[in-house]
Amino acid sequence: MKSPKLRPEPIMDRGKVGQIALVFQGGGALGAYQAGVYQALQEAGIEPDWIIGTSIGAINAALIAGNAPENRLARLRAFWMQVRHSPMMQLLDNLPIWGRGLSNNATMLGGVDGFFTPNPFSWLGQLMPQWSGINSYYHTDALATTLERLIEPDLLNSGAPRLTVGTAHVQSGNMRYFDSRDEPLDLRHILASGALPPAFPAVRIDGELYWDGGILSNTPVEAVFDDKARKNSLVFAVHMWAPNGPEPDSLWRVAARQKDLQYASRANSHIMRQRQIHKLRHVIADLAGRMTPEQKDAEGVRELAGYGCLTQMHVVRLLAPPLQGDDHFKDIDFSPHGITSRWDAGFLDTTRVLAARPWDEPCDPGEGFILHEARAGNMMPDVQQDKEQTAP
Repeated sequence: MKSPKLRPEPIMDRGKVGQIALVFQGGGALGAYQAGVYQALQEAGIEPDWIIGTSIGAINAALIAGNAPENRLARLRAFWMQVRHSPMMQLLDNLPIWGRGLSNNATMLGGVDGFFTPNPFSWLGQLMPQWSGINSYYHTDALATTLERLIEPDLLNSGAPRLTVGTAHVQSGNMRYFDSRDEPLDLRHILASGALPPAFPAVRIDGELYWDGGILSNTPVEAVFDDKARKNSLVFAVHMWAPNGPEPDSLWRVAARQKDLQYASRANSHIMRQRQIHKLRHVIADLAGRMTPEQKDAEGVRELAGYGCLTQMHVVRLLAPPLQGDDHFKDIDFSPHGITSRWDAGFLDTTRVLAARPWDEPCDPGEGFILHEARAGNMMPDVQQDKEQTAP
């Protein structure tokens, strides 16, 4: 988790790119990659204006938003040191054939220190009524204690940065984003965003039950594009689950691929949809600009013109690379090696992206959504935009 710092001078024109947003997916132990992303940004002198997270992404986001800039990286490290397995468990990982399986079984049977512990009463049966308190396989009291120690509540709601966490409303099945701009947030909101059923219990907020937002939308980038009022933005969207992958050739790999697709949460289709919507906003704004003052004042026209905007969103999608041996249980790989490797990968990938500065490249001013793909440290071409530019 140690690495050389980037050059100290500013590497972006904040006035040009607008607000800087971090968007963190959920993914359990895979979230160490997000911590590495933040480290690279901070060492480059970049602090986000807004962080949106779901599940482990909400926890990382709260650790950043809930601390002063000079303490954020230390608190992230403290959390990930707390939840990683002991060196003795690492020995199990190194055993041939069954190593990773033994470690994963230890996690499922014994929990993770400072994160979750088994609920022994869950063994009484899955049909026990909810009033009995047996509605999850694990307790998350340990996580609440850990976060109480590492987060300063006043800073969590200071607005520097703004914090948004995604949850799923249990009764209605609707996505609910809790936003520090609109209401005070506390540990309940962070725990609710990470309450993945049936492993973890739902959290009650203002009389309503909430689960992990990842079961509805594990890629909460929509919160940026649906925000009002929209602003020019540079969005670092940090993905841990691969939307693209090879054909699985065994039942074991089928399970792993299924989980990738489930928690990638239709990332590619979200991007296509947001690009189309933002293009339409630009079209509406352009049409409104061509109208005479009398036409703009016609009944209903001003309201329709209000749907347009000329903001530009540069989205840098950082896609975490797989580690050798990754499988269906990679999100509970809290081994020292797994956490350190993912953290370092996030740092290196982001360092390369910052050096490339893709948001400074010329782009069509009519485009409101510009995607920059980063995979394993490489900037990938925007295939869809290339197609659009070369289409007859």
